[in-house]
Amino acid sequence: MTMAAAAGRTAINPRTAVLAYLAVSGVVLLLMMLLGLTMRLAQAQWIDVQPDFFYMIMTMHGAGMVGIAGLSGAAVMWYFVCRHVPLSTAVLFANLVFFLIGALLILGAGFIGGFGAAWTFLFPLPAQSGGLWSVNAAAFYLVGLIFIGVGFLLLHLDIARGIISVYGSLGAALGVKQAFGMADGNEGPPPAVTASTMVLIVNILGIVLGAAVLIVSLVNLYVPSFTFNALAAKNMIYFFGHVFINATIYMAVIAVYEILPIYTHRPWKTNAAFYFAWVLSTLMVLTVYPHHLLMDFAMPTWALVAGQIISWLSGLPVLLVTAFGTLTNVYRSGLRWNPAAALVFLGVAGWSIGVIPAIADGTIAVNSVMHNTQWVPGHFHTYLLLGMVAMVLGFMTYLTNAQPRYGFAWLGYWLYVAGGIIFVLAFLAAGGASVPRRYAVHVAQWLPYDRMGSIGATIAIAGVLILVTRFFAGIRAATSAQDSS
Repeated sequence: MTMAAAAGRTAINPRTAVLAYLAVSGVVLLLMMLLGLTMRLAQAQWIDVQPDFFYMIMTMHGAGMVGIAGLSGAAVMWYFVCRHVPLSTAVLFANLVFFLIGALLILGAGFIGGFGAAWTFLFPLPAQSGGLWSVNAAAFYLVGLIFIGVGFLLLHLDIARGIISVYGSLGAALGVKQAFGMADGNEGPPPAVTASTMVLIVNILGIVLGAAVLIVSLVNLYVPSFTFNALAAKNMIYFFGHVFINATIYMAVIAVYEILPIYTHRPWKTNAAFYFAWVLSTLMVLTVYPHHLLMDFAMPTWALVAGQIISWLSGLPVLLVTAFGTLTNVYRSGLRWNPAAALVFLGVAGWSIGVIPAIADGTIAVNSVMHNTQWVPGHFHTYLLLGMVAMVLGFMTYLTNAQPRYGFAWLGYWLYVAGGIIFVLAFLAAGGASVPRRYAVHVAQWLPYDRMGSIGATIAIAGVLILVTRFFAGIRAATSAQDSS
């Protein structure tokens, strides 16, 4: 099934829909990065930001980055998986519409209503603002998340329909038989299909639980007597949140499987280990979230112990087969490096490195000291900024890579890499020095870390701006060429 065949299901051009996803993603990514820079500059005392405004920005930055990671990851996944199964471009476009409506509601809740309960919206905090935001502002935020969740749920259900129509079951598409030696590991489903199957399994479950706790919180806003167990709500929220943000990496990694082989002229090799890794990761992503709750002493001990053990293992299966596959695909291939290939390669490196401090924080003895420090944003910015986002930027560059001269793109790449490294190292170093996270006001001893982070963020944003600008220029050049032909 090709993209042209998928287009036959609707009048909307599939490539146009994917480019629209990426255009929105590029613009929102830059805006959210600017919000992040604003927070770092405020902590560095280079600009003056009031604490209530700081926490509103923190909320918008967190929700916006998670949402745009999901949207851009979905563009990567849909673009490649629709080559193998029939998908509806109308559903893809509907998800974008739901996302934009939800994003407008969330931005209105923050910049107009002042909502600042963090993107995790922990129950019952949205209803207990201390006068900083209204009930309606909190409701707008929660409804915005529901809109985005509904859109993604429709998209995942459509992908599940297409996969089942070709492969018969989700287990077959995941490669369960190949994983357990019941079928030849060299003849399993394509990597894009296997990765997409894993994503839709975990995300459908995550979105349903997330929607449930969102609705409970929404009812509580207007009927305060309607209450819910706060610990149960926190478990549901972190299950949803952890699954969703991890799924964005598994969506984006499809770009590595599909783009690198184009430039190395080597197919991505699959085997039993590859499929076994994806089966294991499916189970682990669904069960690892308690590592976010290691500081919650009311949690059952068995859940915390399981969270720690699975934290040590959860990121490794797919990461190991992907990192090994990346190195073997590139080694002695004669690859002539270009920005697209370099970005997806960087994505694997950033993901791999970012997992190391994440595993450390998932250890109870370390977590009790480090979890409420900047070590945590350090590790997740490493595998998101230099991992997942790098894969998406590589995909954007790949789609508009017709231009033979790469000087402008290479400049953006190196600014992005240098700035990103400085930025995440400032976070990790601050965490090592016990600088707390989520503090609007910092004392003098913490300022060197904040200022170094601000410098790194500025350089990284300049790099991303160049890459996104080049993406839009590539779209314009392709459109002009089509119009003149």
